Amino acid sequence: MIVLYLLAAAEAVAAVIVLARLTRGKDLPKPLRPGNTARPGSISIVIPARNEADRIRPLLTALAQTASTVREVIVIDDRSKDQTAAIVAEFSALDPRIRVVRGKKRKPGWVGKQHALQQGLLLAEAPWTLCLDADTCPDPALPDALLQTAEQHGYDVVTAGPRFAVDTAGEAMLHPALLATLVYRFGPPTVAPAASTRMIANGQCLLVPTARFRLAGGWEPVAANMTEDIALARHLVRSGWKLGMANAAPLLLVDMHASTREAWREWGRSIALPGVASGREQLVDSVVLFFALALPPWMVVAAILTQNLLIAIPALVLLAVRLMFQIVLRPNYESPGWTYWLAPLADGAAVLRLIISAVRPNRSWRGRSYDQSG
Repeated sequence: MIVLYLLAAAEAVAAVIVLARLTRGKDLPKPLRPGNTARPGSISIVIPARNEADRIRPLLTALAQTASTVREVIVIDDRSKDQTAAIVAEFSALDPRIRVVRGKKRKPGWVGKQHALQQGLLLAEAPWTLCLDADTCPDPALPDALLQTAEQHGYDVVTAGPRFAVDTAGEAMLHPALLATLVYRFGPPTVAPAASTRMIANGQCLLVPTARFRLAGGWEPVAANMTEDIALARHLVRSGWKLGMANAAPLLLVDMHASTREAWREWGRSIALPGVASGREQLVDSVVLFFALALPPWMVVAAILTQNLLIAIPALVLLAVRLMFQIVLRPNYESPGWTYWLAPLADGAAVLRLIISAVRPNRSWRGRSYDQSG
């Protein structure tokens, strides 16, 4: 019985830590909405693409409908082996703003995505550069809304959280659990610029000032990182940049994975922030999330079996917080189905994925494997 009391005490400590992080989000950013069209030619859009023939059409279809704010759309074809370049060429024939550029041979020490983004950054001609992943599907109003947000709040750089599409019942259950581990570790985004390096950032959608970002080295400081978005965000905040995160759920849809298995595999590449978070940070986060997410259901079962409801109090508090989080998170998912509400049952698996990622980092992406030097 003393072991159960110790576990309950550890849960109480984890609850205090998690609640302190979550309450930082009192001033949440309002969801982006279509706004006024900005100055013509204000934004260059850069898309890194490697073997994206099955995903890139919705993105290009949306960008072809953007306002005059978008000066150009530069797709860096990172030596794809499929029809990616041919598909972009189809859109180029209809909209001269869209063009494909064959990527250069990857430099030693660079991960492919950053290498492609850097090439696009050097080609961009507009005052602002919006980096979008090929699996995103934005509303045509997104570029204007992001620029308006940057100017309204005085952000130097804006990253945005999307709405997620989940393709299977299993992914609808697993994906929110994996996402919960991030918010429980770093807290939700706020309107105020990031004040510390413990923040969430999303490299699928990133708006930067073109000239200033080039002078700062662009993607070079994080060239070898598999988790380039968090690495870049931490680097910029340490350098004094005002980084803001927008809630772009109404204007940006992302379909990241085709299956539950793919979600499990690909989240393993980034969830522990390999190469970004220290070993100590990874250990502390794993322990806190074990007690805050993985253990509570089992402590309730233990309390029922031992008829000692006292040991269930911290667990019940944590489960109530988790349910509230699931309700708040719901608008960030596109028709997820009923299994979405079972996501708390996958929290233990999500914590296990975090631990595995920390112990055995995955440095493979889009058919390439990278050693520790990139």
